[in-house]
Amino acid sequence: MATPTPAVTLDTSGMSCPAPLLGAKKVLDDLQLGQVLLLISNCPGTSDDLFAWVKYTDHQIALTVRLGDNKTGYYIQKGKAAPHPRPNAVLDIRGVSCPGPIVEAKKLLDAMQPGEVLQLISNCPGAPADVNAWVRTKSLELAGMHESARGEYQFYIRKN
Repeated sequence: MATPTPAVTLDTSGMSCPAPLLGAKKVLDDLQLGQVLLLISNCPGTSDDLFAWVKYTDHQIALTVRLGDNKTGYYIQKGKAAPHPRPNAVLDIRGVSCPGPIVEAKKLLDAMQPGEVLQLISNCPGAPADVNAWVRTKSLELAGMHESARGEYQFYIRKN
């Protein structure tokens, strides 16, 4: 998944919680559906605040990235993404480091029929880059991806 293009960047570095969350809410209220806010924070509680908050709102965290100086960038999309395709198989491989998630996903996808979808759940930090690169070189489609919790990714991979 490519890094989303933010419509607005809000740098709350140096502010303690809940200021980053409150700032994000205020900015997102003014964005159009589908637009993205890049929230930058160095408060250690921001991640927990944001992931709890999006469960109760019509927003989603598309991606988090580590920045320098103990800062984290949170790409927050206003509105939920289109529903993910219904998976034919689920591979929950949390706790396995890369390239394990791709190795195991390949085994399952090899046995699946064209058009079927595998939901891959991984908390390997390298998984987003690895999965994106892998599907581009194979007869696969990344039909969806999101960060469901801090550092936990869900990929929907369709076999073509």
